[in-house]
Amino acid sequence: MISALTRGATPSHFLERLRTVLDSDYVISGDRIDACFITEPRGRWHRRPAALARPANTAELARVVELCRESGVPMVIRGGGTGLVGGASMTDDDRELLISMDRMRSIRRVDVEDAAMTVEAGVTLATANHAAATYGLDVPLQLASGGSASVGGILATNAGGSTTMRYGTARRMVLGLEAVLADGRVLNSLSCLRKNNTGYDISGLLVGSEGTLGIITAATIALVPQPSQRATAWCAVESPEQALKLLHSCRHSLGENLSAFELIPNRALELVLEYLPGARNPLEERHPWYVLMDIDTAIEGNWLMPAVTRLLETELEAGQIRNAVIASSASKTDELWRLRDSISPAQKAAGASIKHDISVPVAAIPRMIDDTLPELERAVPGIRPCVFGHLGDGNLHFNLNRPLGWDDTAFLAREPLLNRIVYDRVLALGGSIAAEHGIGQLRREQLQQRADPIKLDLLGCIKRALDPQNLLNPGKLIPG
Repeated sequence: MISALTRGATPSHFLERLRTVLDSDYVISGDRIDACFITEPRGRWHRRPAALARPANTAELARVVELCRESGVPMVIRGGGTGLVGGASMTDDDRELLISMDRMRSIRRVDVEDAAMTVEAGVTLATANHAAATYGLDVPLQLASGGSASVGGILATNAGGSTTMRYGTARRMVLGLEAVLADGRVLNSLSCLRKNNTGYDISGLLVGSEGTLGIITAATIALVPQPSQRATAWCAVESPEQALKLLHSCRHSLGENLSAFELIPNRALELVLEYLPGARNPLEERHPWYVLMDIDTAIEGNWLMPAVTRLLETELEAGQIRNAVIASSASKTDELWRLRDSISPAQKAAGASIKHDISVPVAAIPRMIDDTLPELERAVPGIRPCVFGHLGDGNLHFNLNRPLGWDDTAFLAREPLLNRIVYDRVLALGGSIAAEHGIGQLRREQLQQRADPIKLDLLGCIKRALDPQNLLNPGKLIPG
């Protein structure tokens, strides 16, 4: 075995050996690495890798990993590049090899009778959904970044999205995985089985591990029937408390047909209307808060739309909502969801922001918002909060834009203070500092400071057992 390299640039002899494993066109170094492999949405991490490897299949990836193990070269794994916590970005170690999964994008099979499909890690969520739709099936996951987010990255971060309240996070849809381990061995547990109690849930362990325990190369995921009826409504409410009451009414009346329930402040809508060409307010007047909800069912008939209409009429008469509109067509549904999905890019266009992906018990959401916003205003007068997210599952994007007239650098210097205010409140309410985006580099220090010491010890034990050389995505998730 070649001894571990000293800290510094990855040497030429390693790249030469790498080019014997992969076609030389897919081993790229220096300035030849395209910026698309380095760019990430937050614009916080800019380091270039020593080299980029783009394996075409699991066997090639396994050989790359084995070579990295022999040479002591750390690996960073990149999927669609939509992650928000620096999990697929380089650290300050100049030896790191960036491995892109973009060439591994085959849909291996769709099992209609088992309502499952097996796809490779580089397949985007949108592509997987399109393939499933051919058979009248859906992937039970909806992300704003679905056109770019890859299955491997989605599973590595255990992504959630807007339908988590009904279908759960990504982990719940996984039936089996194929993954390359730190020593180059290939784990293959791909299966359509819904029941398999033959030991520890290794697939469940790898999902959400952010590439620190193994590299997911393919997955068998459970599918659901495509809906035959769908209703999408945009409702105006006075407060998060009223939105919570509306959620209770919808759950009681619509049951599991309620798929998404999003909370949106007027400030977010204003940002989107400014940012998105042709965007229109769904209602004539402005209101403090809005709810975007999706209700759908695979059961045939024409009963869903009347049921939703009756429910909203009742809520309007009772004063629980101020106004509402129900999408009259698929294009109108898309318009409403475009408003929701444009919040993050619209906020980015408004200047520097400090973002928090948090979750609290659903019942605590009004308190989280009402108690935290005044404290943030006292800490940074003029701060512009933009708090939105998945009310139905308790996940809020607690985002904060700089005050008008402030310099970006001056505002970002307040990040430790603002993080403390938000995270202290989250934990006091029994919540989590990382709901669906993961830990990555961004929240690693916060995890170290705030997680249960026993949990941290167990995370370290698992990491050392599966990756004793600490070569898989080092500097991410696992506190140092």
